[in-house]
Amino acid sequence: MKFLKLLGHICVILFLTVITQVGGIVWLLSVFVSKKIKTKKRYTFPLLYLVFNLLVVPPIAKIFGREKLPIFSSELKPRNIAYPLLFRNYVTPELSNLLITSATDLNSSNISITYLDANFPFLNGFPLLPHLSHNDGKKIDISFQYLDNKGMPTNKKPSVSGYGVYVNSINQTSEKCKYEGYWQYDFPKYLSFGKINELTLDEKNTRALVLELVNNSNTQKIFIEPYLKQQLQLQNYSKIRFHGCQAVRHDDHIHLQIN
Repeated sequence: MKFLKLLGHICVILFLTVITQVGGIVWLLSVFVSKKIKTKKRYTFPLLYLVFNLLVVPPIAKIFGREKLPIFSSELKPRNIAYPLLFRNYVTPELSNLLITSATDLNSSNISITYLDANFPFLNGFPLLPHLSHNDGKKIDISFQYLDNKGMPTNKKPSVSGYGVYVNSINQTSEKCKYEGYWQYDFPKYLSFGKINELTLDEKNTRALVLELVNNSNTQKIFIEPYLKQQLQLQNYSKIRFHGCQAVRHDDHIHLQIN
């Protein structure tokens, strides 16, 4: 029984570390605290987790050169509260400044930036799964802009997570990549966690968003699907690139990274 209990703790620690980076440490601490004060982990863990999320991790992250993105701003916000709760909304100060400045500039056009996965708070090279490159504070995924069923701009998004609902379910690049054996290319459709709104791409405002980001001198590259680059009339911008078949589809979000 002791071995099974230990194995259970190890599995929980590994799982929490993979999806949050910090959760495994919080679990260990909650086990220790619950034994000391003779209470149950179902009480100590969520309380300690929130304390770490709100008070402990943000100042320590600054030592590692990362800071937490806004959560409740109307101009720059996460797709849902899960991203900050899972410690996946940390970036370098340079990327934070780029996003805040861009969001402020776009606000006059009634465009707000909705971010998805960014980076964990600590350690370059620590993977933020399932992404290949979100490991240095310099990358972030951003939602497209959409129109509702009346053709009006909306801040709603088509899926719970912000991933997995493509502008076009079938396109030449995705078919080519899957044909060449890159099975993971279509994987984000399994990460949508449910389609909740019937929306269409707002080409005008999505183009304005991409141009705002690409024209910033700190922007190194932006990934979107090749057909969207043409559809949004962005062919003349060398920073906007194809990410390659080894990655996943980018016609459900924008990938931004800085120098």
